[in-house]
Amino acid sequence: MDTGFSGLLTATVFLPAAGAVFILLLVRGDRNIRVVAAMVAVADLVLTLLVFGLFSRGDDAARFQFIDQFTWIPGETLRANYLLGVDGLSAPLVALTGILGLCAVLASWRIETRVREHFVWLLVLQTAVMGVFSSLDLLLFFLFWELELVPMYMLISIWGTGRKEYSAMKFLMFTILGSAFMLVAIVAVFLTPDVGTFDMRALSTQGTMLGAGVLLPLGALFWLFFIGFAIKLPVWPLHTWLPDAHTNAPTAASVMLAGVLLKMGGYGLLRINVGMFPAQAQQFAWALVTLGVISVLYGAVVTLRQTDLKRLIAYSSVSHMGLVLVGIGSIGVTHGALTSAGLNGAAMQLFTHGTITGLLFLGAGLVYDKTHTRYIPDLGGLAGRMPLVAAGLLIAGFASLGLPGLSGFVSEVLVFLGAFRAYPWPTALAVFGIVLAAGYILWMMERAFFGVRRDRFADISDASLIEALPMAILVITIVGVGIYPSILTDVFEFGLSPIVALIPVGLP
Repeated sequence: MDTGFSGLLTATVFLPAAGAVFILLLVRGDRNIRVVAAMVAVADLVLTLLVFGLFSRGDDAARFQFIDQFTWIPGETLRANYLLGVDGLSAPLVALTGILGLCAVLASWRIETRVREHFVWLLVLQTAVMGVFSSLDLLLFFLFWELELVPMYMLISIWGTGRKEYSAMKFLMFTILGSAFMLVAIVAVFLTPDVGTFDMRALSTQGTMLGAGVLLPLGALFWLFFIGFAIKLPVWPLHTWLPDAHTNAPTAASVMLAGVLLKMGGYGLLRINVGMFPAQAQQFAWALVTLGVISVLYGAVVTLRQTDLKRLIAYSSVSHMGLVLVGIGSIGVTHGALTSAGLNGAAMQLFTHGTITGLLFLGAGLVYDKTHTRYIPDLGGLAGRMPLVAAGLLIAGFASLGLPGLSGFVSEVLVFLGAFRAYPWPTALAVFGIVLAAGYILWMMERAFFGVRRDRFADISDASLIEALPMAILVITIVGVGIYPSILTDVFEFGLSPIVALIPVGLP
């Protein structure tokens, strides 16, 4: 295994936390706090883009790169390493976290309540998510996973709206429940005879788990991990915390929650459920596809009934995250390139949905800030008053329903191509979910932004420069990936090919 300490990933992961400590102890004045937080977010974005840009995909390139490693917990009973590294699966998600971290800071520019604490928690949250995507030690992975709970709970419960305390506690309880299942699985993996390691590189090597003695059946370990990741994704029927959390969270928290926190669940499914238990993933692929299709259709139908702008976007996330499970279901029958396409589509969906939904929540937040309502029937004619916000939401909406030339089209096509060969009829039902997506996106835009202008909105203004900047960043990303998708698909392909190689040939 690679050893050493390059320092790049450690700096990328912990720079936001260091910035949070600096703001907490040394920075005075609300304006200075905002400026320092933005500088830290920009610096971390540069580091994440370096990680992504310098990641090598050559024939002789190592699978895991930028390794930072030293012994964390020595001894024979419990051995754990501080082990960071990225492969083709995690490098794009690290970049996504950097992009959305800056957008969240800029979206918080007008926060007036407890400004210092808000930016401290936002930066700590960024470190936690970055750590999840970079950890290659299961114990370290779990600690970063848990660290994310505290800042998100604080952001929702203090700076949220409506039933914010209820929504924050519901988010906490669901996620802790999932973490309990995951912790049992992690401990069981470590205690399994002939395993005795938390190193995810070793655990994703052919035969490591299959050749081990049995503490718990491998199928049981698969489902214990799955429950933890399914709650975070979220998958029906474990999704009920998400609409409440999104509806009552502040804009920045919604951007991070939809953009990267949900992606932790999809990443865990690909990295651990498929990467460590490929035979079980193939065996239960039918169940994953079934849950995915239900999530797609249920989320889309419920979205059509929503009258709250943020709640509509939240339920659309349930629908679109179901496509991740459908893409993973392509391993149900091994067909080489199509299996790779399905997994690539699932990974692409994590990135593209992060930018698309982040843009949708930025727009919804601006609408609420300026009109003081999210009730769609009370809106109308806003495009004439807020053309920049309307344009941003329209682009995000078109990307969400899979318009060619935008990033959502690429991920959805790959998912459907990969899954159709294995499960044609369920995949066809999932495609119908995209038809429903076109309905609720276009209906929302027609009701909220077009039609007769409301007199009570005559004095509202469009997005300012600082408000339009994060929207512009995400629009550029969505259009750029839509026009040149290989900038991501090639990287994901490099990271997923070792996982595809572990999948048994044919049905088990």
